[in-house]
Amino acid sequence: MANFNAPHQNDRTLNALYRLSQHTWGIYKRGLLMFKKFFQLLILPLDFITKYFKALVLLLILIFICIALIPQDTELKAPNLAKIYLQGPILDSHSIYEQIEKISKTPSIQGVLLLIDSPGGAMGASVEISDMISELKKKMPVVVYVQGAMASGSYYAGMYADKIYANRAALIGSIGVVFSSFDIQDLIHKLGIKAQGIAAGEYKEVGTFMRQWTPKERAFLQDLIQEEYQMFVSDVADARGLEVKNSTQYAQGKVFTAAKALKLGLIDVIGTQNDAIETLKNLSQVTDPIWLKKDKFEAFVDKIIKTTTQISLQALTQQLH
Repeated sequence: MANFNAPHQNDRTLNALYRLSQHTWGIYKRGLLMFKKFFQLLILPLDFITKYFKALVLLLILIFICIALIPQDTELKAPNLAKIYLQGPILDSHSIYEQIEKISKTPSIQGVLLLIDSPGGAMGASVEISDMISELKKKMPVVVYVQGAMASGSYYAGMYADKIYANRAALIGSIGVVFSSFDIQDLIHKLGIKAQGIAAGEYKEVGTFMRQWTPKERAFLQDLIQEEYQMFVSDVADARGLEVKNSTQYAQGKVFTAAKALKLGLIDVIGTQNDAIETLKNLSQVTDPIWLKKDKFEAFVDKIIKTTTQISLQALTQQLH
């Protein structure tokens, strides 16, 4: 028997497929339109920059020129005081030199606060810093504030300041010179290593760590260190108005509390950083202090140095105990 409903079913199927395809195409078109609008929004800033890049550059140049040409009230805006930071072990004098150079290039600076928190370090670098501070003192007042330690090389560095302030827990002194090395001869023998070398001059290998020093070498080094120690003591006496003949009291490598250092004449005042700033303001005749600011990189480096200082001071404290 023939099925007369089959053509009608095929028509309905075709109609359904057609409507489905039309609906799908509509969704696809709307999707393309949305994507196009989204893409246009995405590239709109880039298109704007591309079209007006030269104008933007010119505008920025004009802004910088206008800022540069705006008259500044130097009495209110220009820095009149600066801080120098001596923190951590003294390995060289470059950092202090750069800080002083920055101050020298700022003619409005009238005084300097030298913040010290250092266990000391290399003798040569400490002497260089000491001379820099002494020269700076001839141009403007310099006040030291001891945050944690002003010992050995860092005492040398800051002792020529006009005034030395220290907080009551600070460690001061350690006026002395040390030369240390190792004797690894037994170790390298156990490892099967043999040292060899050629030297011209009886004392060319003085201080070597590859073997034990000869009596002559030890005596030579002792004389060398003693000579530097005498220079250190002499300079301290000159800077602080002390007597060299009394150096056994304030030198000899001794570390003192702030209270003891004050009695010995190694510092001037036990106080706070604000106390030191007030003295600096008086000496510099500055009523409204405006500090020379450090850039962000300098601040980052200071954080690293401060961490190193804390580790060094902890080691020093453990040795004292």
